Amino acid sequence: MAIIITDECINCGACEPECPNTAIYEGGASWTWAGGTKLTEVGLEDGSVIDAKLSQTPVSDEFYYIVPHKCTECTGFHEEPQCAAVCPVDCCVDDPDIRESLEELQAKKEWLHAEV
Repeated sequence: MAIIITDECINCGACEPECPNTAIYEGGASWTWAGGTKLTEVGLEDGSVIDAKLSQTPVSDEFYYIVPHKCTECTGFHEEPQCAAVCPVDCCVDDPDIRESLEELQAKKEWLHAEV
């Protein structure tokens, strides 16, 4: 599963530099697939392919947010999600809507960081 940041976030920013996938962004900031990854292109669910450096719409305008497709719960990097470990208000929690096995998280990590 991915991690989400709840609306209890105090916007301290402690989580952002801890993410090995660069999946955490400040509220209102656009994000890219390429940021913190080795991706150059990304195939979307509709079959189209986009440049990984293309800016994407922010997930939240108010609070720090995690891009779920880039979140691996730190699998392959750390024993536990680092955002949750450093969050002073415990607002980095499991996303109940996105369930992934350890194998799926590892495969996502390998895809994000594959040598091109």
